[in-house]
Amino acid sequence: MLSAEILAVGTELLLGSIANTNAQMISQSLSGLGVNVFWHTVVGDNPGRLEEALDIARKRANVLITVGGLGPTYDDLTKEVVCRAFGRRLTFRGDIAEELRGLYETVFRVPMPENNLRQAELPEGCTVFDNPVGTAPGCAFYEDGVHVLMLPGPPEECEAMLHRHAEPYLRSLSDEVLLSRDILCFGIGESAVDQLLRDKMSQMKNPSLATYAKPAEMCLRVTAKAKTCDEAEAMLAPVVDEVKKALGDVIYGVDVSSLEEACKKLLQEQKLSLATAESCTGGLLAQRMTELPGVSAVYRGGVVAYWTSVKADVLGVPWALLDEFGAVSEPVARAMAEGVCAVTGAELGISVTGVAGPDADERGNPVGLVYLGLCTPKGTFCRKLTLGRRKRERIRALAANTGLDMVRRFLTGLPLEPTREK
Repeated sequence: MLSAEILAVGTELLLGSIANTNAQMISQSLSGLGVNVFWHTVVGDNPGRLEEALDIARKRANVLITVGGLGPTYDDLTKEVVCRAFGRRLTFRGDIAEELRGLYETVFRVPMPENNLRQAELPEGCTVFDNPVGTAPGCAFYEDGVHVLMLPGPPEECEAMLHRHAEPYLRSLSDEVLLSRDILCFGIGESAVDQLLRDKMSQMKNPSLATYAKPAEMCLRVTAKAKTCDEAEAMLAPVVDEVKKALGDVIYGVDVSSLEEACKKLLQEQKLSLATAESCTGGLLAQRMTELPGVSAVYRGGVVAYWTSVKADVLGVPWALLDEFGAVSEPVARAMAEGVCAVTGAELGISVTGVAGPDADERGNPVGLVYLGLCTPKGTFCRKLTLGRRKRERIRALAANTGLDMVRRFLTGLPLEPTREK
């Protein structure tokens, strides 16, 4: 069994100047390869502490992946310390030095700084990982029962090298494949899923079934290990079907990235377009839709109507409704959805108006009160959410997800509100 430790090197990580996104990315990749990640370690640019961390890691993991410290500056010392810890000689590679010089001459068109030659120094006998988006090569070697892989720190370089070299290297170490299916849900909480599936999850070994909380939603991951992909697929299929049957319409997709992706696909299939009108979410729905490549085919646009006057003047919400019911109300949510359809020409319009906090609004509406309107060719519908005194960002995220889920439910002929408790 392969067990891994990811050792990120960089004082900036310890200071909180940057987030350790590389460790998350690598862990997700290793999970798909069947490599168990048991430890994450972060150490600063200090050779003594790095050597201490390496000494601990090599005793408990047989795959050690270091990230960062491969650059040309004085504090890039990962290779030197790793070689010292594992008794490997650091050697100068003339072929890599020539590649670096050629890169500077033909791409950067400036003379190569001499300190960049440090990047041509690599552990003796290692497998070299070329860097398609940077200058620092990575590498791998096997010593004393441990596979050591060194990857660069900049996230785009780390990701490229991970997929191009590290994954094939690690895949070659095992004769088994590991496949997973992610079942994405909105409208049911992790505790409710645990009650429904606890007995099954506790008894399953291969395939395994586990829950993962995501921001404002949740995921169930079914994982199978087998000799071939076909065998693993055959093991996964009945479990996925059983989970679908147990959870019903709170499942919005399998192996999709997000609710907005599910909505985009449905809109494309039905040749319909969507527009958004937002108050308390401040453009969050529009942002999530427009992050999808090719979404312009189905998303017309959005209006952030934060002020009451914008609701009236841009979206055409009657002042009489605003005066009588207030901006946070069902009549106004309906009118906002209808107004954005009129403004953009979209067949579907979703609106959000509510109180995200930290305080109640001028009419005394409590934090967490949200109304969502959905204008469709079959009429306009509304949902009321009472989310309580959650954090502002949590309320906004739940409201945005509810809006997307309403669109998904309408397009699939489901009730606009799930019967299960969140």
